[in-house]
This record gives sequence, C-alpha cells and structure tokens, in this order.
Amino acid sequence: MITLREKALFLSEYATELFDSGATCIRMDKNVSRMAEAFGCKAVMTTFPLHINISVFNPDTGECETFVFALRKHAISYDINTQLSQLSWAVGDGKIGFHEAVKEFDRIRNTPPANRWMVLWLASLANGAFCSIFGGDWSAAFIVFLVTAIGFATKYFLINAKIDIKIVFTICAFISSVIAALLGSLGWSHTPDIAVATSVLYLVPGIIYLNSFNDLFAGHYLCAFSRFMNAVVLTCCLSLGLCGGLLLMNIGMF
Repeated sequence: MITLREKALFLSEYATELFDSGATCIRMDKNVSRMAEAFGCKAVMTTFPLHINISVFNPDTGECETFVFALRKHAISYDINTQLSQLSWAVGDGKIGFHEAVKEFDRIRNTPPANRWMVLWLASLANGAFCSIFGGDWSAAFIVFLVTAIGFATKYFLINAKIDIKIVFTICAFISSVIAALLGSLGWSHTPDIAVATSVLYLVPGIIYLNSFNDLFAGHYLCAFSRFMNAVVLTCCLSLGLCGGLLLMNIGMF
C-alpha cells in the first residue's frame, strides 16, 4: 500500500524539479494538484525564494504530511519542464500509477542537458541576427556572433568552476564588450556602436523576467518579487561588465 508520506515526498521532489527547470508557479500548482487528486489526496503548496513547502493530506482520514525542500537553482531546461508536465497529465488521466510515475520522474530528472556546443552556436547566430535587426551591417553581425561564442564559452567555463553567477555575468559582459569594441575600432564594421550594444544581449535573463510577471499576474507575489529582483541583479551585473568594457576601451556611453 502506498503511504501518504511516500506521495508527499514524491510530489515535493517533483515540484522542486519543476521549479528549478523554469516553470511558473501557476504551472506548478496545476501539475501538483492534478497528480495529488489522481493519488487520492490534496496538496497545498507555498513557494518561497529558496524553498518549497508542500502539505499533502487525505480528506477522508485527515492525515497530513508536510515537506520543505530547498531549491537547487540549476540551469533552466524547457525540455525537462515539458516532460514533467506531460508526466502530470499521464498521471491525471490514469495512464500510469504511482510507482510508474516515480520511475518516469527519475528518468526525466536524469535527462542529459542539451549539447553545449550546439547551444553556443545557436545562441551566437541568434545574437548576430539581433544585431542585424537593430541596424548592424553584416560585419557587425559577425562581430556579435564571434563575441557571443567567446562569451558563452567563458560562461560555461566559469560556471563549471563554481563561480558565483553574478560574477560570471559581469566577467562575460566585460569580455564581450571589450572584444566587440576592439574589433569595431579596427575598422571591421561601419556600425561598431550597434555591435558593442548588442554584444551582451545573450546574457539578458529574459526567462526570469517573463516568469516573474507571470507569477505576478497569477497572484504569487512573493515568488514574483523574488524572481524579478534576481533578474534585476543579473541585469545590473551585465550592465556593470558592459560599462567596464566601454571605460577600458575609452568609449563614451552617452
């Protein structure tokens, strides 16, 4: 027989993994509630900036189990996010039971990350395209492509070295802006200002901003404010690195 404690533990681990993968609070609430109902219980969840608190109770017996899990803050993965949502629907529709759900969950959270080199080149192409959209010439787009690739590789290296993410953003923005300004000063492009301005766009924490506004509109004010402030801090670190690069290259900011 499956105990309420086992159900509560599974739902707590599931919610934590879903949050760490970049899910919004409303998606977490719906997915966890859907599976809890399929398991014959109810779940109430509170999301804090660094922890998730879940209480699971049996409405028939009044039995209740509560778990508090610390958020791990690993890289956002929409692949894992999607798979976890599909798992909740499979459970909610009665296609799989509790034990099958646990096995599938273990498989999903052990999904290997996307190929980093593929992400690096695709992000570099996308950032180069942004440069063209904002009026940069082909040479400027190539400069942005190059500095984005260098910045992404630096980011991977620093993260693997367990450097704080705020320092990582500052260093990567500094390196990208310095290289873009240097290549622009050598006459590589007729629009060097646009190349420098768009050289750090790959660091903008857009997903965190979007999730914070989604949580705000859904009424999850505490988590919305936490996510928004996290995005603001990272944006400030990005700006600090960019300004440092411009000052080093003696480029006016206004």
